[in-house]
Amino acid sequence: MKPSLLTIAKRALTGEAKLEAGAALLAAVSGGPDSMALLHVLGRLSPKLGFALHAHGVDHGLRAEASRELDVAQAFAEHLGIPFGRSNVRVASGGNLQARARAARFEALATAARIVGARTIATAHHADDRAETVLLRLMRGAGPRGLAVLPARASLGGQDDLELVRPLLRARREDVLAHLSRHAIPSSTDPSNLDPRFLRVRVRRELMPLLEELAPGVALHLAALADQLAEAGGAEKSEGSAFPLSRSSQAALAQLARSRSTTARVWLPGALVVTFDPRSSDAHEAGSRRSPRARPGPRTARRP
Repeated sequence: MKPSLLTIAKRALTGEAKLEAGAALLAAVSGGPDSMALLHVLGRLSPKLGFALHAHGVDHGLRAEASRELDVAQAFAEHLGIPFGRSNVRVASGGNLQARARAARFEALATAARIVGARTIATAHHADDRAETVLLRLMRGAGPRGLAVLPARASLGGQDDLELVRPLLRARREDVLAHLSRHAIPSSTDPSNLDPRFLRVRVRRELMPLLEELAPGVALHLAALADQLAEAGGAEKSEGSAFPLSRSSQAALAQLARSRSTTARVWLPGALVVTFDPRSSDAHEAGSRRSPRARPGPRTARRP
């Protein structure tokens, strides 16, 4: 018999996620199925495990429906007796939209966590998300370190005082949906999660079903691969820490260095954004040449 979502989250928080008793925890909630299930589970576990729970939603300003979806999330949080906060950020349309939105979201969550006194932010990633991320990294030419993705616990890159935990990492998407149905939990669907313009959507809706048909259970195999690579020393030490770059990212960085454009941006995995800083120089060449500088996205992503 498969463990319940509640059991999976409890094992994670008391085991590999290592949440300390008495800690304050901020749950990132969008109103989508995964985060609403996470909110419900954490609300049930909070008095049992002795952590203070807060919830926070971020409206990226990209869809008119997002505010109403957060209204639903807030009403459900209040029904559970969980304090709920929300932030509004601005993410301009254009290339690398998902990466820029993610960076803005983590910046807002980091601010919210400090306000409520939480050092830990919980996200709703599950095993299927992890499998998709492994495939995306493979497609971009990542090596062992780059494939050790989405650990149960990680520091938040550029935010030394904060960390992320993923209590649902050992659950499948079907477990999340079953939990929603069993407890009649409301949720919303973001249409961007169905938009084939985004590579992750095509991996989720086209590639993963094909792989599951050819090799049932492949999502868990890919998640296990990430675990094995992490245990072998390839784990990401933080969200946004050093990782091997794909060939396309290396080419983009080389072009940025050649162009010396102060307005160009190169977005990398881990919510990192690289810009060219004309004030920086290579000490070995007595300041005669300039170089790109990588910064953690949550600290440096600029609003247009």
